[in-house]
Amino acid sequence: MLEKRRFYIDGAWVEPLEGRDFDVIDPSSEEVCAVISLGGQADTDAAVAAARRAFDGWSRSSKAERLEALEALLAAYNSRAGEMAEAMSLEMGAPIDLSRRSQVGAGSWHIEETIDALRDFEFDRMLGAHAPNDRILYEPVGVAGLITPWNWPMNQVALKVAPAIAAGCTMVLKPSEIAPLSSLLFAEMVDEIGLPPGVFNLVNGDGPGVGSQMSAHPDIDMISFTGSSRAGRLISKSAADTIKRVSLELGGKGANLIFADADEKAVVRGVRHCFQNSGQSCNAPTRMMVEAPRYDEAVAQAAAEADRTQVDVASKPGRHIGPVVSQAQYDKIQDLIQKGIDEGARLVAGGLGRPEGHNRGYFVRPTVFADVTPEMTIAQEEIFGPVLSIMKFSDEEEALRIANGTVYGLTNYVQTRDRERARRLTRRLRSGMVEINGQSRGKGAPFGGYKQSGNGREGGLWGLHEFLEVKSVGGWEE
Repeated sequence: MLEKRRFYIDGAWVEPLEGRDFDVIDPSSEEVCAVISLGGQADTDAAVAAARRAFDGWSRSSKAERLEALEALLAAYNSRAGEMAEAMSLEMGAPIDLSRRSQVGAGSWHIEETIDALRDFEFDRMLGAHAPNDRILYEPVGVAGLITPWNWPMNQVALKVAPAIAAGCTMVLKPSEIAPLSSLLFAEMVDEIGLPPGVFNLVNGDGPGVGSQMSAHPDIDMISFTGSSRAGRLISKSAADTIKRVSLELGGKGANLIFADADEKAVVRGVRHCFQNSGQSCNAPTRMMVEAPRYDEAVAQAAAEADRTQVDVASKPGRHIGPVVSQAQYDKIQDLIQKGIDEGARLVAGGLGRPEGHNRGYFVRPTVFADVTPEMTIAQEEIFGPVLSIMKFSDEEEALRIANGTVYGLTNYVQTRDRERARRLTRRLRSGMVEINGQSRGKGAPFGGYKQSGNGREGGLWGLHEFLEVKSVGGWEE
């Protein structure tokens, strides 16, 4: 069992000041795989103070220095990719092949896109030819508090840490206490590259503890949070007293609109995307909405694909899905499956309990409901497990009404061979992202949502802007 009780503060690994032990559970076995410390107010204060002391110097660093730091971080990250894959697979249950391919790759992808954005960014620019003595200066927002989730650990850490470094911010990272091992490894990489002490700090803790302390802290200028909409609301309220900037990437309930003319792989592609990472992705297409002429065929295809989907332990190679992250998450999913049954949805694959052959571990049966109606709980709440809800629609207007009829607005999906229809729908879907016919978005594309899916954007140039203030200057003479 690993013992990882120390925090990274002011350029050194330090013992907690107010730590209490917390067990990290391997979701494949339900066994304790590591022990960390959850910090207290004194630990949060120490990390914030270190970041505050470091801010003046780092905020005046050159673009060249920040680029050098990010390139060194990318090299360190890539050199330890194997360790990182094993850490994430152990702590949150991603199958090892998925962890090596997608979980690790997401981190390097986002560091790379930040480097690209920074290389071409002008922190000091003229307002315009009409105002030759006006300048626009982009400056770091200050000390940033970064709170990251367990489902895609390095995806979210990289999306926050890299642009914070690029902008000239200093920072305190609080990773999920459920899946902290990858972030502790990431901190080792930061330590290797020799950032000035205090630029990057890490304190483990839970939401009610370190998370709330960071949100309310008067010396933190910005909170960047990824997680549930419920927690996002609490953070926003806590941060309001100090009027700090709050950037939120929250939940989703993605609609996947499949028209009768969609390609023959659209349904299977949608099921696989929904089940990827055991359904634990905020942008998963969990509501499959099918045009009436193709509905019965789609239900049959989706059920067959769910039945084919294998479930197994995270350490085993292969294309199976792993467990969900925790007992609490397993119980929530089971409750929502039961709610779907109770409210009259037609269960066509999966259902309650563990898959055959698994009597331990937080394994969920790949589940498909048909004949789901918009008012059902499973059509409205984010389940965050391998559960797909299939709904029928008759025309574009009904499809849009159902798709837009939730509190969320993160990612929606459109499957049709009619280019003009795809464009019409894309413009009217109330979400921060839309993907057409299985085409994912490119490197540096902004990630974020409408409504209760959050505010702000992460990734590329948009992610860099989140960590910058804009200063308007008049009377600047060359």
